[in-house]
Amino acid sequence: MRLGTLSTVLCSVLLLPLSKLAAFEMPNEIAAAIQAIGPVINPAETAKLYAPLHAKEPYEGVLVQRDQRYGEAERQRLDVFTKFEAKDARPILLFVHGGGYVRGDKRLGKDNPFYDNVMLWAVQHGMVGINVTYRLAPDAAWPSAAEDVALAVAWVRANAKRLGGDPSRIFIMAHSAGATHVAGYLARPDLTKNGDIAGAVLVSGTYRLQPAIDIPGQKAYFGADTASWETRPPLRGLAATRVPLFIVHGEIDVPYYIEQAHLLRDALCAEQRCPRFMSLAGHSHMSEVYAINTGDTTLVGPLLEFITQRR
Repeated sequence: MRLGTLSTVLCSVLLLPLSKLAAFEMPNEIAAAIQAIGPVINPAETAKLYAPLHAKEPYEGVLVQRDQRYGEAERQRLDVFTKFEAKDARPILLFVHGGGYVRGDKRLGKDNPFYDNVMLWAVQHGMVGINVTYRLAPDAAWPSAAEDVALAVAWVRANAKRLGGDPSRIFIMAHSAGATHVAGYLARPDLTKNGDIAGAVLVSGTYRLQPAIDIPGQKAYFGADTASWETRPPLRGLAATRVPLFIVHGEIDVPYYIEQAHLLRDALCAEQRCPRFMSLAGHSHMSEVYAINTGDTTLVGPLLEFITQRR
C-alpha cells in the first residue's frame, strides 16, 4: 500500500464524526492487504498497515504511568492509562500481550503504537487501561506466566481505587500466547479467587496442546517432554471456571488458532455454559489487535458490549 493511500485512510478515520466512527469498519484497501498476507502470523507487514492510523505520544488528556512494578522480577511490570482527573470508579481493562512465549512486551517500542492502542481505546470508553508484561521462556517456564497474571490482578485490585477504578469490575483481554497464559490463570482455582475477575476476552490462544503441531516457543515454555503436556494446558480447568468468557479468533487466523477457539467453545458448551464466541470478519492473527482504536469496530464493538453488560 502506498504511503499516500495510508494517509488518506488515516484522515478519513480521524475526520469522521463520532456517530459515523461508531459504525466504521476495516477500510477496503487494508482488508485487501490483510487478505494478501493470508493466514499467517506476520507482525511486521500488518503493523505497516495500522501504525499510521494510531495516535502518537503524548496522548492528549491521558495520564500514562509506565513501568509500575507488580512483582520483583524485571519483567513484572505494567503501564497504567487513565483520564486526567478521573476519580470515579471505572471498569478496568487489563491487556496481556502475546509473543510466542519467548518474546513480546506491553510496549513494542517508544515510537511503536502497539499496545498503547488498546489502552487508549479503553480510556476513551470510560475505563482504566492497564497493560501487563510478564516473564518469558526459556528463563521462566510453565506456569510462570499464569502466576504473573495472578500477581498483576492482585496488584490491580489493591490499587484500583487509587487509580479511579472499580476492583469489582476487572476485565482481562489477552492475545495469542497472552490468552494462553490468562487461560492458565483462570483454570487454576489456587490462583483465582471468587470475584477477582468480572470477565475475560481470550483472543486466538492455545487451550489444548498438540505435540504433533510445532508452535514456535511452545516447548520452551511448556517443556521439551511432550508427554507432560496433557496436564499443562488449561482446557479442563477452563471448562469449570465461572468467569464469563468471550472467545475470539480472526476469520483469516492461522488455522491452528481457529481450531483452538472452537475446542474451548465446545468444551464450555458441553458444561452447559456456552461462552460468547466470535470470528472476526476479515481479520488475521495480528490485525485483530492492531486495529483497536482505529475506528474499526469488528472486535471492540462486541468487546464494549461484553463489558457494559456486566456493569
